[in-house]
Amino acid sequence: MPRLIDFGPEDPAPIRTATLWAALAAGILSMLLLGEGLAVNTIIVAVPATLAVYAAGRRAGRRPRAWALVWGVSGLALLMVPALHAAQWPTFFAVITALGAGSLALHGGRTWPAVLLGPIGAFTSLVTGQVWAWQGLRERVGGDRGHLVPILRALVVAAVLLLVFGMLFAGADAAFADLLGSLVPDVSVSDGPWRVLLFALGLFGTLAVAHTAAAPTHWDRVPVPAGRARSRVEWALPLVGLVALFAVFNAVQLAVLFGGYDAVLKETGQTYAEYARQGFWQLLMATLLTLLVIVVALRWAPRTRSSDRTLVRGVLGTLCALALVVVASAVRRMDMYVEAYGLTRLRISVLTMELWLGLVIVLIMAAGVWGARRLPRAVAASAVAGVLVFGLASPDALIAERNVERYETTGRFDLAYAKGLSADAVPAMDRLKEPLRSCALWDIRADLDERDDTPWYATSWGDVEARRILDERPVSPGASRPACGALGTETGTEYR
Repeated sequence: MPRLIDFGPEDPAPIRTATLWAALAAGILSMLLLGEGLAVNTIIVAVPATLAVYAAGRRAGRRPRAWALVWGVSGLALLMVPALHAAQWPTFFAVITALGAGSLALHGGRTWPAVLLGPIGAFTSLVTGQVWAWQGLRERVGGDRGHLVPILRALVVAAVLLLVFGMLFAGADAAFADLLGSLVPDVSVSDGPWRVLLFALGLFGTLAVAHTAAAPTHWDRVPVPAGRARSRVEWALPLVGLVALFAVFNAVQLAVLFGGYDAVLKETGQTYAEYARQGFWQLLMATLLTLLVIVVALRWAPRTRSSDRTLVRGVLGTLCALALVVVASAVRRMDMYVEAYGLTRLRISVLTMELWLGLVIVLIMAAGVWGARRLPRAVAASAVAGVLVFGLASPDALIAERNVERYETTGRFDLAYAKGLSADAVPAMDRLKEPLRSCALWDIRADLDERDDTPWYATSWGDVEARRILDERPVSPGASRPACGALGTETGTEYR
């Protein structure tokens, strides 16, 4: 059992004044900007937090390396997702992944423990970071509280002056009042506890990540014991049987799935949609289990002689290649399913997951040829890139685009589902014919009207574009919920 001190953080260098000011700025910006939702405000808050990290790392003598820059830039790019698109569910994945990428940038590391534990490593500094900051603050005031009073007094005087003169100028000029109103959030007394929580989140979170930059946990030092090697027969016999099963299954898939509609109907007696729905989830689970089998097999692989390594590469390489055919089969089934029933958030999410699992298999095959030293970071980078591409592609817009194309081809459209999409779907659904267009956009228009007073920093580009389209071509006043319900579109059945 390794001791915590073996890979724990070292004593950090004293905190810099620039780090303290940057953390205070992050806390204030969080309090003022994050209360109404996430959009470009996430980038604004990230700027002082990044400066605090940079100052703390430089004070500790750390220089940004190539992979640290990759993780850091990827994290900032992920924060662009809420600024560009209105849908909240890709935003959630993007922000969580951005935090993980940022933590990887702080810790570094290339081993599996570093990659897997790095994203949660910054949480270890939530307490130590505050102690570190308090010690630095006490040093700056000489340990005497009396030296702190002039600083607090200056801050209070500055705040009072800005408030008084800001109110006077706002009363003197309407244009200035409008500008000030758009820049300064409307904070009510009832929002007080929430704003205090946001301030604490920004301040303490920034101090935690700055402390991590000054004294990261060395997850690379966590030992990973090697698995006990098995004999060739004990290791290879189960895998060879599995490879044979994959080969037979893939032969059937190639004959049936890629043989067209007539082949599916002849071989199974099912329609395309029924055949796809029956097998996609099983194939997704099979892909996950294949990765698990590969991981376990690598730990037990015989490795005494060079011929052992050749055997391992041959068997696992064949299994990976056959697993890619399973991935292609699953993707094809989902495509058939979407053709029959349309695209949804769940379907596009699991399809993306299946494609990413296929990429992981390709990376494992590449590691078998060129070595596995870069594999942990490559897998993590592929996950970060996948979430980034998924968010920037605007899933709700893709769903609407695919379903509108399906309507134009088949005349079928799931109106009840379309009403639940975000404002990102407006450009695609704007192509629908009336009264279907107004029925599909009615709820989105109502939601935008309810959020009409949302400040600029909490408004995404997707919301702005949707408002522009709906202002140019308003929805029909008769497309209310009762009116659309009279068309038989409220039951979840497809509009024909």
